Amino acid sequence: MIRRHLSFLSLACFALILSPLAAQDTLLLKIIVTTDIHGHILPFDLLENKTRTNSLAQVQAFIKREQQKGTHEIILLDNGDILQGDPFIYYYNFIDTVGVHPLASVMNYMSFDAATIGNHDIEAGHAVYDKLHKQFNFPWLSANIIDDHTNLPYFKPYTILERKGKRIAVLGLCTPLIPQWLPPTLWAGMQFGDLLSTAQNWVHYIRKNEKPDLLIGLFHSGAERVPEEEGKSPALVENAVRLIAEHVGGIGIIFSGHDHRRWNEFVSSPDEDFTLILGGGSHARAVSVATISMISSKDGLAERRETRGDIIEADRLPADQQFTNLFQHLLQPARKFVTQPIAILADSLRSRDALFGYAPFVALIHQVQLETSKAKISFAAPLSYDAIIAQGPVTWGELFKLYRYENQLYVMQLSGHEIKAVLEYSYGKWMNRMQGANDNMLNFNKRSDGRIEVTQGKRPQLATPFYNFESAAGVNYVVDLSKPAGQRIRIRSLSNGQPFVLDETYNVAVNSYRGNGGGGHLTEGAGIAHEDLNRRIKWSSDRDMRFLMKEWFEKQGVITLPTLQNWKVVPELWVEQAKLKDYQLLFGTIP
Repeated sequence: MIRRHLSFLSLACFALILSPLAAQDTLLLKIIVTTDIHGHILPFDLLENKTRTNSLAQVQAFIKREQQKGTHEIILLDNGDILQGDPFIYYYNFIDTVGVHPLASVMNYMSFDAATIGNHDIEAGHAVYDKLHKQFNFPWLSANIIDDHTNLPYFKPYTILERKGKRIAVLGLCTPLIPQWLPPTLWAGMQFGDLLSTAQNWVHYIRKNEKPDLLIGLFHSGAERVPEEEGKSPALVENAVRLIAEHVGGIGIIFSGHDHRRWNEFVSSPDEDFTLILGGGSHARAVSVATISMISSKDGLAERRETRGDIIEADRLPADQQFTNLFQHLLQPARKFVTQPIAILADSLRSRDALFGYAPFVALIHQVQLETSKAKISFAAPLSYDAIIAQGPVTWGELFKLYRYENQLYVMQLSGHEIKAVLEYSYGKWMNRMQGANDNMLNFNKRSDGRIEVTQGKRPQLATPFYNFESAAGVNYVVDLSKPAGQRIRIRSLSNGQPFVLDETYNVAVNSYRGNGGGGHLTEGAGIAHEDLNRRIKWSSDRDMRFLMKEWFEKQGVITLPTLQNWKVVPELWVEQAKLKDYQLLFGTIP
Protein backbone atom coordinates (compact mmCIF):
# COMPACT_ATOMS: atom_id res chain seq x y z
CA MET A 1 0.00 0.00 0.00
CA ILE A 2 1.27 3.48 -0.88
CA ARG A 3 0.10 6.42 1.19
CA ARG A 4 0.05 9.84 -0.48
CA HIS A 5 -0.16 13.40 0.76
CA LEU A 6 -0.11 16.58 -1.35
CA SER A 7 1.18 19.95 -0.22
CA PHE A 8 -0.98 23.00 0.25
CA LEU A 9 0.12 24.32 -3.15
CA SER A 10 -2.33 24.11 -6.02
CA LEU A 11 -2.61 20.83 -7.87
CA ALA A 12 -2.33 22.92 -10.98
CA CYS A 13 1.44 22.78 -10.49
CA PHE A 14 1.44 19.25 -11.81
CA ALA A 15 -0.39 20.44 -14.89
CA LEU A 16 2.35 22.99 -15.41
CA ILE A 17 4.95 20.26 -15.12
CA LEU A 18 3.43 18.52 -18.11
CA SER A 19 3.68 21.52 -20.42
CA PRO A 20 6.83 21.74 -22.65
CA LEU A 21 7.55 25.28 -21.49
CA ALA A 22 7.44 24.42 -17.81
CA ALA A 23 9.57 21.32 -18.32
CA GLN A 24 12.48 23.49 -19.42
CA ASP A 25 12.41 25.27 -16.04
CA THR A 26 11.45 22.39 -13.78
CA LEU A 27 13.49 20.04 -11.61
CA LEU A 28 11.71 16.80 -10.84
CA LEU A 29 13.32 15.17 -7.82
CA LYS A 30 12.78 12.00 -5.81
CA ILE A 31 14.43 11.70 -2.41
CA ILE A 32 14.49 8.06 -1.28
CA VAL A 33 15.29 7.41 2.39
CA THR A 34 15.99 4.20 4.29
CA THR A 35 15.96 4.18 8.07
CA ASP A 36 16.55 1.78 10.97
CA ILE A 37 17.71 -1.05 8.70
CA HIS A 38 19.30 -2.79 11.72
CA GLY A 39 21.67 -4.98 9.75
CA HIS A 40 19.12 -6.26 7.20
CA ILE A 41 21.63 -5.94 4.39
CA LEU A 42 21.23 -9.17 2.41
CA PRO A 43 18.01 -11.05 1.56
CA PHE A 44 18.77 -13.96 3.85
CA ASP A 45 17.83 -14.49 7.50
CA LEU A 46 20.71 -16.27 9.20
CA LEU A 47 18.71 -16.93 12.36
CA GLU A 48 15.81 -18.64 10.61
CA ASN A 49 17.99 -20.05 7.78
CA LYS A 50 15.69 -18.78 5.04
CA THR A 51 15.40 -15.96 2.53
CA ARG A 52 13.93 -12.68 3.74
CA THR A 53 11.82 -10.19 1.83
CA ASN A 54 13.09 -7.11 3.67
CA SER A 55 16.68 -6.06 3.04
CA LEU A 56 18.73 -3.54 1.10
CA ALA A 57 18.51 -5.93 -1.86
CA GLN A 58 14.79 -5.13 -2.15
CA VAL A 59 15.49 -1.43 -1.65
CA GLN A 60 18.02 -1.61 -4.47
CA ALA A 61 15.35 -3.12 -6.74
CA PHE A 62 13.12 -0.11 -6.07
CA ILE A 63 15.96 2.37 -6.65
CA LYS A 64 16.88 0.71 -9.94
CA ARG A 65 13.25 0.81 -11.06
CA GLU A 66 13.07 4.54 -10.36
CA GLN A 67 16.36 5.19 -12.14
CA GLN A 68 15.19 3.31 -15.21
CA LYS A 69 12.10 5.49 -15.46
CA GLY A 70 14.37 8.46 -16.09
CA THR A 71 11.70 10.97 -15.09
CA HIS A 72 13.28 12.26 -11.87
CA GLU A 73 16.65 13.06 -10.42
CA ILE A 74 17.33 10.68 -7.52
CA ILE A 75 18.80 11.39 -4.10
CA LEU A 76 19.41 8.39 -1.81
CA LEU A 77 19.78 8.89 1.96
CA ASP A 78 19.93 6.72 5.09
CA ASN A 79 18.66 7.87 8.48
CA GLY A 80 20.69 5.77 10.92
CA ASP A 81 20.67 2.55 12.96
CA ILE A 82 21.94 0.42 10.11
CA LEU A 83 24.95 -1.02 11.97
CA GLN A 84 23.31 -3.18 14.64
CA GLY A 85 20.61 -5.80 15.11
CA ASP A 86 21.48 -8.77 12.90
CA PRO A 87 24.07 -11.59 13.22
CA PHE A 88 25.45 -10.73 9.78
CA ILE A 89 26.41 -7.20 10.75
CA TYR A 90 27.59 -8.32 14.21
CA TYR A 91 30.01 -10.76 12.59
CA TYR A 92 31.64 -8.04 10.50
CA ASN A 93 31.60 -5.50 13.33
CA PHE A 94 33.38 -7.67 15.90
CA ILE A 95 34.61 -10.99 14.47
CA ASP A 96 35.95 -10.44 10.94
CA THR A 97 37.23 -6.88 11.13
CA VAL A 98 39.98 -6.98 8.49
CA GLY A 99 39.71 -4.89 5.34
CA VAL A 100 36.74 -2.95 4.03
CA HIS A 101 33.59 -3.30 6.10
CA PRO A 102 30.83 -4.94 3.99
CA LEU A 103 28.43 -2.15 4.90
CA ALA A 104 30.75 0.37 3.26
CA SER A 105 30.98 -1.83 0.16
CA VAL A 106 27.19 -2.17 -0.05
CA MET A 107 26.27 1.46 0.58
CA ASN A 108 28.99 2.75 -1.75
CA TYR A 109 27.73 0.38 -4.44
CA MET A 110 24.19 1.69 -3.98
CA SER A 111 25.51 5.26 -4.34
CA PHE A 112 24.08 6.73 -1.16
CA ASP A 113 24.42 10.50 -1.23
CA ALA A 114 24.48 10.98 2.56
CA ALA A 115 23.49 9.31 5.83
CA THR A 116 22.84 10.32 9.42
CA ILE A 117 24.35 8.26 12.23
CA GLY A 118 21.98 6.66 14.76
CA ASN A 119 22.32 5.72 18.41
CA HIS A 120 22.72 2.01 17.61
CA ASP A 121 25.51 2.88 15.17
CA ILE A 122 27.36 4.51 18.07
CA GLU A 123 26.69 1.32 20.06
CA ALA A 124 29.14 -0.53 17.81
CA GLY A 125 31.98 1.52 19.30
CA HIS A 126 34.68 3.82 17.95
CA ALA A 127 36.67 1.11 16.19
CA VAL A 128 33.68 0.23 14.02
CA TYR A 129 32.06 3.57 13.24
CA ASP A 130 35.32 5.48 12.88
CA LYS A 131 36.46 2.89 10.33
CA LEU A 132 33.21 3.16 8.40
CA HIS A 133 33.33 6.93 8.56
CA LYS A 134 36.56 6.78 6.54
CA GLN A 135 35.38 4.05 4.16
CA PHE A 136 32.05 5.58 3.13
CA ASN A 137 32.11 7.49 -0.17
CA PHE A 138 29.44 9.81 1.19
CA PRO A 139 29.21 12.04 4.29
CA TRP A 140 27.98 10.59 7.59
CA LEU A 141 26.08 13.42 9.27
CA SER A 142 25.17 14.67 12.72
CA ALA A 143 25.34 18.33 13.68
CA ASN A 144 24.64 17.75 17.39
CA ILE A 145 27.40 15.19 18.13
CA ILE A 146 30.28 17.41 19.22
CA ASP A 147 33.97 16.53 19.39
CA ASP A 148 35.27 17.28 22.90
CA HIS A 149 38.68 18.34 21.58
CA THR A 150 37.62 20.72 18.81
CA ASN A 151 34.14 21.73 20.02
CA LEU A 152 33.03 21.15 16.43
CA PRO A 153 30.75 18.43 15.09
CA TYR A 154 32.43 15.01 15.23
CA PHE A 155 30.65 14.08 12.00
CA LYS A 156 29.86 16.45 9.17
CA PRO A 157 26.86 18.61 10.19
CA TYR A 158 25.34 18.96 6.74
CA THR A 159 26.05 18.46 3.07
CA ILE A 160 25.05 20.23 -0.14
CA LEU A 161 23.84 18.14 -3.08
CA GLU A 162 23.33 19.61 -6.53
CA ARG A 163 20.80 18.46 -9.10
CA LYS A 164 20.43 20.41 -12.37
CA GLY A 165 21.68 23.61 -10.84
CA LYS A 166 19.52 23.35 -7.72
CA ARG A 167 21.20 23.20 -4.33
CA ILE A 168 19.72 20.78 -1.80
CA ALA A 169 21.01 21.01 1.77
CA VAL A 170 20.80 17.93 4.01
CA LEU A 171 21.17 18.56 7.76
CA GLY A 172 21.78 15.56 10.04
CA LEU A 173 20.83 15.17 13.71
CA CYS A 174 20.88 12.20 16.10
CA THR A 175 18.74 11.65 19.19
CA PRO A 176 20.76 13.09 22.11
CA LEU A 177 20.09 10.51 24.85
CA ILE A 178 23.02 8.26 23.96
CA PRO A 179 24.80 9.02 27.28
CA GLN A 180 21.69 7.65 29.06
CA TRP A 181 21.82 4.38 27.10
CA LEU A 182 25.42 3.52 26.26
CA PRO A 183 28.66 3.14 28.25
CA PRO A 184 30.98 6.17 27.98
CA THR A 185 33.70 4.07 26.32
CA LEU A 186 31.51 3.78 23.21
CA TRP A 187 31.17 7.55 22.77
CA ALA A 188 34.42 8.75 24.35
CA GLY A 189 35.39 12.24 23.22
CA MET A 190 31.85 13.23 22.30
CA GLN A 191 29.09 15.44 23.65
CA PHE A 192 25.48 15.41 22.50
CA GLY A 193 23.65 18.68 21.96
CA ASP A 194 19.89 19.11 22.16
CA LEU A 195 18.00 18.81 18.91
CA LEU A 196 15.86 21.95 18.87
CA SER A 197 18.56 24.56 19.46
CA THR A 198 21.01 22.71 17.20
CA ALA A 199 18.45 22.70 14.40
CA GLN A 200 17.71 26.40 14.92
CA ASN A 201 21.39 27.34 14.76
CA TRP A 202 22.32 25.22 11.76
CA VAL A 203 19.22 26.02 9.72
CA HIS A 204 19.99 29.72 10.19
CA TYR A 205 23.63 29.14 9.20
CA ILE A 206 22.81 27.05 6.13
CA ARG A 207 20.16 29.42 4.81
CA LYS A 208 22.42 32.42 5.28
CA ASN A 209 25.66 30.95 3.94
CA GLU A 210 24.61 28.23 1.50
CA LYS A 211 21.33 29.71 0.20
CA PRO A 212 19.90 26.31 -0.73
CA ASP A 213 16.88 25.88 -2.97
CA LEU A 214 15.65 23.17 -0.58
CA LEU A 215 16.67 22.31 2.98
CA ILE A 216 16.06 18.75 4.22
CA GLY A 217 16.28 17.44 7.78
CA LEU A 218 17.64 13.89 8.05
CA PHE A 219 17.02 13.37 11.74
CA HIS A 220 17.49 10.11 13.63
CA SER A 221 14.70 11.04 16.00
CA GLY A 222 11.02 10.19 16.19
CA ALA A 223 8.05 12.35 15.29
CA GLU A 224 5.61 11.75 18.12
CA ARG A 225 4.11 14.77 19.82
CA VAL A 226 6.04 15.86 22.91
CA PRO A 227 3.56 16.59 25.74
CA GLU A 228 4.15 20.12 26.95
CA GLU A 229 3.01 19.23 30.44
CA GLU A 230 6.03 16.98 30.89
CA GLY A 231 8.10 20.13 31.24
CA LYS A 232 11.18 18.54 29.75
CA SER A 233 13.94 20.74 28.47
CA PRO A 234 14.82 20.33 24.77
CA ALA A 235 18.02 18.55 25.80
CA LEU A 236 15.95 15.68 27.21
CA VAL A 237 13.64 15.24 24.21
CA GLU A 238 14.39 11.93 22.52
CA ASN A 239 11.94 12.30 19.63
CA ALA A 240 11.97 15.93 18.53
CA VAL A 241 11.12 15.90 14.81
CA ARG A 242 7.65 17.38 15.27
CA LEU A 243 8.96 19.89 17.80
CA ILE A 244 11.53 21.09 15.26
CA ALA A 245 9.01 21.18 12.40
CA GLU A 246 6.69 23.37 14.48
CA HIS A 247 9.36 25.74 15.80
CA VAL A 248 12.03 26.03 13.09
CA GLY A 249 11.13 27.63 9.78
CA GLY A 250 12.84 27.00 6.47
CA ILE A 251 12.92 23.20 6.47
CA GLY A 252 11.00 21.78 3.55
CA ILE A 253 11.06 18.11 4.56
CA ILE A 254 12.13 16.25 7.70
CA PHE A 255 12.81 12.54 7.43
CA SER A 256 12.35 10.92 10.83
CA GLY A 257 13.77 7.68 12.21
CA HIS A 258 14.57 5.97 15.49
CA ASP A 259 10.95 5.35 16.54
CA HIS A 260 10.37 2.68 13.83
CA ARG A 261 7.09 4.36 12.94
CA ARG A 262 5.69 5.48 9.62
CA TRP A 263 4.89 9.16 9.25
CA ASN A 264 3.53 11.08 6.28
CA GLU A 265 1.99 14.41 7.16
CA PHE A 266 2.40 18.14 6.76
CA VAL A 267 3.01 20.30 9.84
CA SER A 268 2.57 24.05 9.98
CA SER A 269 5.91 25.79 10.55
CA PRO A 270 6.58 29.27 11.97
CA ASP A 271 7.37 30.87 8.58
CA GLU A 272 3.75 30.35 7.45
CA ASP A 273 4.77 27.40 5.33
CA PHE A 274 4.40 23.68 5.82
CA THR A 275 7.03 21.05 6.61
CA LEU A 276 6.52 17.49 5.39
CA ILE A 277 7.39 14.81 7.97
CA LEU A 278 8.21 11.41 6.47
CA GLY A 279 9.18 8.27 8.39
CA GLY A 280 9.71 4.90 6.74
CA GLY A 281 9.40 2.43 9.63
CA SER A 282 12.25 -0.05 10.04
CA HIS A 283 14.11 -3.15 8.87
CA ALA A 284 13.89 -2.29 5.14
CA ARG A 285 10.20 -3.18 5.00
CA ALA A 286 9.52 0.23 3.48
CA VAL A 287 11.24 3.38 2.29
CA SER A 288 10.00 6.94 2.48
CA VAL A 289 9.98 8.93 -0.76
CA ALA A 290 9.56 12.65 -1.23
CA THR A 291 8.65 13.64 -4.78
CA ILE A 292 9.39 17.30 -5.43
CA SER A 293 8.87 19.61 -8.39
CA MET A 294 10.74 22.92 -8.44
CA ILE A 295 9.21 25.20 -11.06
CA SER A 296 11.05 28.41 -11.92
CA SER A 297 9.82 31.31 -14.02
CA LYS A 298 11.71 32.24 -17.19
CA ASP A 299 13.63 35.03 -15.46
CA GLY A 300 14.61 32.63 -12.64
CA LEU A 301 13.38 35.01 -9.98
CA ALA A 302 10.13 33.36 -8.96
CA GLU A 303 9.78 29.73 -7.94
CA ARG A 304 7.03 27.37 -6.91
CA ARG A 305 7.63 24.04 -5.26
CA GLU A 306 5.32 21.10 -4.79
CA THR A 307 6.05 18.17 -2.51
CA ARG A 308 4.41 14.80 -2.13
CA GLY A 309 5.21 12.11 0.43
CA ASP A 310 4.91 8.36 -0.18
CA ILE A 311 5.68 5.30 1.92
CA ILE A 312 6.72 2.53 -0.46
CA GLU A 313 6.45 -1.11 0.62
CA ALA A 314 9.89 -2.28 -0.45
CA ASP A 315 9.37 -5.80 0.88
CA ARG A 316 6.86 -6.46 -1.89
CA LEU A 317 9.61 -6.24 -4.49
CA PRO A 318 11.92 -9.11 -5.48
CA ALA A 319 15.54 -8.74 -4.39
CA ASP A 320 17.78 -7.20 -7.00
CA GLN A 321 19.67 -10.14 -8.47
CA GLN A 322 22.79 -8.18 -9.42
CA PHE A 323 23.06 -6.86 -5.86
CA THR A 324 22.55 -10.34 -4.39
CA ASN A 325 25.08 -11.97 -6.71
CA LEU A 326 27.69 -9.34 -5.94
CA PHE A 327 27.49 -9.61 -2.14
CA GLN A 328 26.25 -13.11 -1.37
CA HIS A 329 29.83 -14.35 -0.85
CA LEU A 330 29.78 -12.41 2.43
CA LEU A 331 27.10 -14.71 3.82
CA GLN A 332 29.10 -17.91 4.12
CA PRO A 333 31.64 -16.78 6.78
CA ALA A 334 28.80 -15.21 8.81
CA ARG A 335 26.66 -18.32 8.40
CA LYS A 336 29.48 -20.52 9.69
CA PHE A 337 29.83 -18.23 12.70
CA VAL A 338 26.10 -18.14 13.43
CA THR A 339 25.57 -21.90 13.17
CA GLN A 340 28.33 -22.85 15.62
CA PRO A 341 26.77 -25.06 18.33
CA ILE A 342 27.81 -23.83 21.75
CA ALA A 343 25.69 -25.86 24.19
CA ILE A 344 22.67 -28.12 24.63
CA LEU A 345 19.41 -26.64 25.92
CA ALA A 346 17.47 -29.07 28.13
CA ASP A 347 14.10 -27.41 27.45
CA SER A 348 12.68 -24.77 25.11
CA LEU A 349 12.63 -21.07 25.94
CA ARG A 350 9.74 -18.75 25.02
CA SER A 351 9.87 -15.00 25.40
CA ARG A 352 6.06 -14.67 25.50
CA ASP A 353 5.97 -16.17 28.97
CA ALA A 354 8.21 -13.41 30.31
CA LEU A 355 5.53 -10.77 29.66
CA PHE A 356 3.24 -12.31 32.29
CA GLY A 357 5.48 -13.28 35.18
CA TYR A 358 8.47 -15.34 36.18
CA ALA A 359 9.84 -17.16 33.11
CA PRO A 360 12.96 -19.21 32.34
CA PHE A 361 13.63 -16.92 29.36
CA VAL A 362 14.63 -14.06 31.69
CA ALA A 363 15.70 -16.26 34.62
CA LEU A 364 18.49 -17.61 32.41
CA ILE A 365 19.72 -14.07 31.69
CA HIS A 366 19.67 -13.41 35.45
CA GLN A 367 21.70 -16.56 36.08
CA VAL A 368 24.38 -15.57 33.57
CA GLN A 369 24.57 -12.04 34.99
CA LEU A 370 24.86 -13.21 38.59
CA GLU A 371 27.47 -15.88 37.94
CA THR A 372 29.54 -13.69 35.61
CA SER A 373 29.51 -10.58 37.80
CA LYS A 374 29.45 -12.24 41.27
CA ALA A 375 26.80 -9.69 42.24
CA LYS A 376 24.22 -10.41 44.94
CA ILE A 377 21.16 -9.24 42.95
CA SER A 378 20.35 -8.98 39.23
CA PHE A 379 17.97 -6.83 37.17
CA ALA A 380 16.93 -7.98 33.69
CA ALA A 381 14.06 -7.74 31.20
CA PRO A 382 12.95 -9.76 28.17
CA LEU A 383 14.67 -8.37 25.08
CA SER A 384 12.54 -10.28 22.57
CA TYR A 385 8.78 -10.04 22.25
CA ASP A 386 7.97 -13.31 20.52
CA ALA A 387 10.99 -15.59 20.24
CA ILE A 388 11.45 -19.33 20.73
CA ILE A 389 14.73 -21.12 21.30
CA ALA A 390 14.08 -24.81 20.80
CA GLN A 391 15.24 -27.63 23.04
CA GLY A 392 18.47 -29.22 21.86
CA PRO A 393 21.69 -27.75 20.39
CA VAL A 394 21.99 -23.99 20.81
CA THR A 395 23.95 -22.03 18.24
CA TRP A 396 25.78 -18.72 18.47
CA GLY A 397 23.05 -17.19 16.33
CA GLU A 398 20.24 -18.20 18.66
CA LEU A 399 21.76 -16.03 21.37
CA PHE A 400 20.57 -13.11 19.25
CA LYS A 401 17.01 -14.19 20.10
CA LEU A 402 17.80 -14.40 23.79
CA TYR A 403 19.80 -11.16 23.87
CA ARG A 404 19.17 -8.68 21.05
CA TYR A 405 21.48 -5.81 21.97
CA GLU A 406 25.19 -5.21 22.39
CA ASN A 407 24.83 -4.14 26.03
CA GLN A 408 27.72 -4.48 28.43
CA LEU A 409 27.31 -5.84 31.96
CA TYR A 410 27.69 -3.56 34.98
CA VAL A 411 27.84 -4.11 38.72
CA MET A 412 26.30 -1.15 40.51
CA GLN A 413 25.91 -0.37 44.18
CA LEU A 414 22.29 0.26 45.17
CA SER A 415 20.58 0.48 48.51
CA GLY A 416 17.71 -1.78 49.47
CA HIS A 417 15.38 1.22 49.19
CA GLU A 418 16.59 1.87 45.63
CA ILE A 419 16.22 -1.78 44.63
CA LYS A 420 12.63 -1.80 45.84
CA ALA A 421 11.98 1.52 44.10
CA VAL A 422 13.27 0.13 40.79
CA LEU A 423 10.87 -2.80 41.07
CA GLU A 424 7.96 -0.55 42.01
CA TYR A 425 8.70 1.61 38.97
CA SER A 426 8.98 -1.39 36.65
CA TYR A 427 5.82 -3.18 37.72
CA GLY A 428 3.92 0.11 37.93
CA LYS A 429 4.45 0.59 34.20
CA TRP A 430 4.36 -3.11 33.28
CA MET A 431 1.18 -4.28 35.01
CA ASN A 432 -2.31 -2.92 35.54
CA ARG A 433 -3.97 -2.39 38.90
CA MET A 434 -6.60 -5.12 39.31
CA GLN A 435 -9.85 -4.92 41.26
CA GLY A 436 -11.14 -8.27 40.09
CA ALA A 437 -10.55 -11.20 37.74
CA ASN A 438 -12.18 -9.35 34.82
CA ASP A 439 -9.49 -6.67 34.79
CA ASN A 440 -6.42 -6.79 32.57
CA MET A 441 -3.16 -7.93 34.07
CA LEU A 442 -0.94 -6.02 31.66
CA ASN A 443 -0.88 -2.28 31.24
CA PHE A 444 -2.17 -1.53 27.75
CA ASN A 445 -2.50 1.80 25.96
CA LYS A 446 -5.94 3.13 26.82
CA ARG A 447 -8.31 5.65 25.32
CA SER A 448 -9.67 8.61 27.25
CA ASP A 449 -12.68 6.53 28.31
CA GLY A 450 -10.39 3.91 29.90
CA ARG A 451 -10.91 1.25 27.24
CA ILE A 452 -7.96 -0.50 25.61
CA GLU A 453 -6.89 1.32 22.47
CA VAL A 454 -6.96 -1.02 19.47
CA THR A 455 -6.15 0.18 15.96
CA GLN A 456 -8.34 -1.52 13.38
CA GLY A 457 -6.83 -4.81 12.31
CA LYS A 458 -4.03 -4.67 14.87
CA ARG A 459 -3.33 -6.02 18.34
CA PRO A 460 -3.47 -3.68 21.34
CA GLN A 461 -0.23 -2.00 22.27
CA LEU A 462 1.55 -2.26 25.60
CA ALA A 463 1.82 1.09 27.37
CA THR A 464 5.51 0.43 28.14
CA PRO A 465 8.02 -1.33 25.85
CA PHE A 466 8.54 -4.94 26.92
CA TYR A 467 12.31 -4.43 27.15
CA ASN A 468 11.61 -2.26 30.20
CA PHE A 469 9.78 -5.05 32.08
CA GLU A 470 12.51 -5.32 34.68
CA SER A 471 12.43 -8.17 37.17
CA ALA A 472 14.95 -9.15 39.82
CA ALA A 473 16.85 -12.26 40.82
CA GLY A 474 18.67 -12.81 44.09
CA VAL A 475 15.65 -11.62 46.08
CA ASN A 476 12.33 -13.32 46.83
CA TYR A 477 9.38 -10.98 46.38
CA VAL A 478 5.67 -10.67 45.67
CA VAL A 479 3.91 -8.27 43.28
CA ASP A 480 0.41 -7.43 44.53
CA LEU A 481 -1.72 -6.05 41.67
CA SER A 482 -4.61 -5.27 43.99
CA LYS A 483 -2.51 -2.36 45.22
CA PRO A 484 -1.77 0.89 43.34
CA ALA A 485 1.51 1.44 41.51
CA GLY A 486 4.28 2.28 43.97
CA GLN A 487 2.84 0.07 46.72
CA ARG A 488 2.96 -3.37 45.11
CA ILE A 489 6.34 -4.89 45.95
CA ARG A 490 6.94 -6.93 49.09
CA ILE A 491 10.51 -8.25 49.25
CA ARG A 492 10.58 -11.18 51.65
CA SER A 493 14.29 -12.00 51.73
CA LEU A 494 17.41 -12.54 49.71
CA SER A 495 17.22 -15.77 47.72
CA ASN A 496 19.93 -17.32 49.90
CA GLY A 497 17.61 -17.01 52.89
CA GLN A 498 19.28 -14.00 54.45
CA PRO A 499 17.19 -10.93 55.32
CA PHE A 500 16.79 -8.19 52.76
CA VAL A 501 17.60 -4.89 54.48
CA LEU A 502 16.34 -1.65 52.98
CA ASP A 503 19.16 0.39 54.54
CA GLU A 504 21.91 -1.97 53.35
CA THR A 505 23.92 -1.54 50.12
CA TYR A 506 24.04 -4.37 47.57
CA ASN A 507 26.02 -5.14 44.44
CA VAL A 508 23.50 -5.38 41.59
CA ALA A 509 24.11 -6.73 38.08
CA VAL A 510 22.45 -4.63 35.35
CA ASN A 511 23.03 -4.16 31.66
CA SER A 512 24.66 -0.95 30.48
CA TYR A 513 21.43 0.43 28.98
CA ARG A 514 19.73 0.26 32.35
CA GLY A 515 22.85 1.32 34.24
CA ASN A 516 23.17 4.48 32.17
CA GLY A 517 19.60 5.48 32.90
CA GLY A 518 17.76 3.77 30.03
CA GLY A 519 14.05 3.30 30.76
CA GLY A 520 14.21 5.64 33.76
CA HIS A 521 14.27 2.84 36.35
CA LEU A 522 17.29 4.19 38.20
CA THR A 523 16.65 7.90 37.64
CA GLU A 524 12.87 8.34 37.75
CA GLY A 525 12.23 5.15 39.73
CA ALA A 526 15.02 5.10 42.30
CA GLY A 527 15.59 8.86 42.21
CA ILE A 528 19.32 8.67 41.41
CA ALA A 529 20.57 11.78 39.63
CA HIS A 530 21.86 10.92 36.17
CA GLU A 531 25.23 12.48 36.90
CA ASP A 532 25.58 10.16 39.90
CA LEU A 533 25.02 6.91 38.00
CA ASN A 534 28.61 6.58 36.84
CA ARG A 535 30.03 6.61 40.37
CA ARG A 536 27.67 3.77 41.30
CA ILE A 537 29.30 1.52 38.67
CA LYS A 538 31.88 -0.68 40.40
CA TRP A 539 32.66 -3.00 37.51
CA SER A 540 32.00 -3.12 33.78
CA SER A 541 32.58 -5.96 31.34
CA ASP A 542 34.84 -5.28 28.38
CA ARG A 543 32.69 -7.42 26.08
CA ASP A 544 29.00 -7.31 25.27
CA MET A 545 26.45 -9.43 27.12
CA ARG A 546 25.89 -11.77 24.18
CA PHE A 547 29.57 -12.67 24.13
CA LEU A 548 29.51 -13.23 27.91
CA MET A 549 26.50 -15.50 27.47
CA LYS A 550 28.30 -17.46 24.80
CA GLU A 551 31.25 -18.06 27.13
CA TRP A 552 28.90 -19.08 29.95
CA PHE A 553 26.94 -21.47 27.70
CA GLU A 554 30.12 -23.13 26.49
CA LYS A 555 31.30 -23.72 30.05
CA GLN A 556 27.98 -25.30 31.03
CA GLY A 557 27.75 -27.66 28.08
CA VAL A 558 24.19 -28.69 28.96
CA ILE A 559 21.87 -25.86 30.06
CA THR A 560 19.25 -26.84 32.63
CA LEU A 561 16.71 -24.06 32.92
CA PRO A 562 16.15 -22.38 36.30
CA THR A 563 13.06 -23.72 38.07
CA LEU A 564 13.16 -22.05 41.48
CA GLN A 565 10.71 -19.17 41.12
CA ASN A 566 11.83 -16.25 43.23
CA TRP A 567 8.83 -13.97 42.51
CA LYS A 568 5.14 -14.20 41.82
CA VAL A 569 2.15 -12.00 41.03
CA VAL A 570 -0.96 -11.98 43.24
CA PRO A 571 -3.95 -12.26 43.72
CA GLU A 572 -3.26 -15.54 41.94
CA LEU A 573 -6.84 -16.40 40.95
CA TRP A 574 -7.33 -12.99 39.36
CA VAL A 575 -3.97 -13.13 37.66
CA GLU A 576 -4.48 -16.58 36.15
CA GLN A 577 -7.75 -15.54 34.51
CA ALA A 578 -6.40 -12.18 33.37
CA LYS A 579 -3.29 -13.80 31.90
CA LEU A 580 -5.37 -15.96 29.55
CA LYS A 581 -7.34 -12.94 28.36
CA ASP A 582 -4.32 -10.69 27.88
CA TYR A 583 -2.32 -13.43 26.18
CA GLN A 584 -5.09 -13.85 23.63
CA LEU A 585 -5.28 -10.08 23.10
CA LEU A 586 -1.56 -9.93 22.30
CA PHE A 587 -1.04 -13.15 20.37
CA GLY A 588 -4.48 -14.23 19.16
CA THR A 589 -4.31 -17.54 21.02
CA ILE A 590 -4.15 -18.88 24.57
CA PRO A 591 -0.99 -20.32 26.17
